[in-house]
Order: sequence, then structure tokens, then C-alpha cells
Amino acid sequence: MDKLAAQEQIKHLSSRGRELLGVEHSILGGAMTWVSERNLVAAISNAGGFGVIACGSMTTELLRSEIRATKALTSKPFGVNLIVMHPDLMDLVEVCGEEQVGCIVLAGGIPPRAVMRRVKELGATLIGFAPALGIARKLVRDGADGLIIEGTEAGGHIGPVATSVLAQEILPNIPEVPVFVAGGIGRGEAILSYLEMGAAGCQLGTRFVCSEESIAHANFKEAFLKGAARDAMPSVQVDPRFPVIPVRALQNEAQKRFIETQHSVIERWRSGEIDQKSAQLEIEHFWAGALRRAVIDGDIEGGSLMAGQSVGMVNALQPAASIIAELLDQAEDALIKR
Repeated sequence: MDKLAAQEQIKHLSSRGRELLGVEHSILGGAMTWVSERNLVAAISNAGGFGVIACGSMTTELLRSEIRATKALTSKPFGVNLIVMHPDLMDLVEVCGEEQVGCIVLAGGIPPRAVMRRVKELGATLIGFAPALGIARKLVRDGADGLIIEGTEAGGHIGPVATSVLAQEILPNIPEVPVFVAGGIGRGEAILSYLEMGAAGCQLGTRFVCSEESIAHANFKEAFLKGAARDAMPSVQVDPRFPVIPVRALQNEAQKRFIETQHSVIERWRSGEIDQKSAQLEIEHFWAGALRRAVIDGDIEGGSLMAGQSVGMVNALQPAASIIAELLDQAEDALIKR
């Protein structure tokens, strides 16, 4: 197989994803709070991929401003990722509708049916996250146009199941809509393998943190360039009575202090100094603002260095277009060598 034939084969394998998103390459940028803003999103879309704004905890007006600023930088399709636990979720959906966002990604839980219905009424493409086959089927029944399955190798908040297992469980059993695979993907060979398993495309976050267009602080990027897969570890829960949602991040002083803080707070609870609710809130509030401190302010010891296990494959500062081109070259070369 020559280069042109390999390119055509990858286009064929990714056709459902490319058609759903309206893009040249079925590569989505993972929505990373503080990182996936106008500059990176536009750069990914301009390179033929699909950039996604991370709404995170934005207000409606901040989101509106970010959408408009992104449109000023690209005429290509892009999406908005909304967290379903946001207290103003429906209002954020309305902003996306008013600003004519073509694709809304609902993340962080099972989206309410009323919200899904409204997204569809607005004419936007709806993509949901499916951490299990049962949830995937429910999302399809409720009107999702596409799904993302993200394994535990991903950065940030994670589930317990590996990407490879989710792919085997879900891809053969959800033929109705395009399914995109995410979590721990850092090379084109992996993208090819998932496409051949039936995926419509792949989502990558960690690889794009060190893109030249990313506004992440130089210290944050340097931590990624130095990081290895084994450095990106989930946060530790000390006591099951005080649950901690696991977050995968590069190990630093803040991770150590988080463990110490849990022990200290739990000891105060045991002594009767504070009640259980107060103790839980104190543990949860430990990370308040920590991601911004790392990404924007460059505090790589006191902030949160959310990163996927593919961080070991982040080896250079590159334009987003070069990252996408490199991934495609790797996938094509893998086909040619067969």
C-alpha cells in the first residue's frame, strides 16, 4: 500500500466521524478546562480536526464571549463541552443555540433528558460520554448523535475502566451512531487500531497541551515535556467514608499535601471537632482553583497538573497542525508497513 492509498483508507475508516463533525480529520481536541479555549480550539479546527471549548464553570456570558472569540479565529466547525452538573446547564445550552454552535458535548454525568431534547430542538449535534455499554444504549435511545468512550488512562476526572476494554465492550454493540475513543491516545498507530475496531475517530487532550497555540503556562508545558506515563497517577482516597472522585494528574507537592489533608481532616472528624459534612466539604475544597494555579499561573507544585498517561509521548512544543499531521503520518505509515 502506498501513501495515497493509506490516506484514502483512513478517510474511509473515519468517514462516519468526519461526516458527523463536518471535518477533514476525525480527531477531536479533548475539552480541558483553562487549556481548551479560543486559541487552541481554533488551531485544532483550522488544522482540519475538531476543536472543543471547555466551558467548565464559565458563566453564560463568559461562554458567549468565548464562542464569539473562537469564531473570530476560525470559520471551521468546533464544539462546546458542557458539564451536566453545572447549575446553569440549560441556560448554557441556550447560549450555544443563540450563538449557533453546531455541536454540544455533554460530559461529567448522565445528561437530563430535558437538556438532550433542548439540544436537539436547537438543531445542534449532540455527543455524550458513555462510560459503560448500558449508558451508551441509554444515550442513543435519548437522542445522542454520537458518543465518546474515555478510558481511565485519560487526564483529569476518570472512571475505572481502561480504554481498550471500553472499546471492546462498546464499539461492536453500538452501530447506531458514531463512537469516538479517548483516553491514553498519543500516537497514530493507536488511532488506526481503534478505527479498525469500528471507532469513528479519536479524541486527544494531553497531546495538545504543549501545542504552540495552547495558552498553558510555560511551567505547565515543561512539566508535561518531562513527564512519563507512570508520573500521571490518580488522586488517592484515604477513607471510603469520605469519597474522592479520582483525578489523574502528574505527581507533585499538592498531591502529597492532599493525602496529608485528608488524614488531618478525618482525624478532626473522629475527635468530634467537625461533623462529617463539613469534613467532606473541606476535603473537596482542597483543589479549589488548583487547576488554574497550575495552567495559568504556572504553580506546578501547588496546583493540579491534570494529565493523561499519554504524557510520556509529549516530547516537543509543536503547532497543533503539526501534531495532527504527525498522528496521521504515523497511522498511514502503519498501514504501509503491513
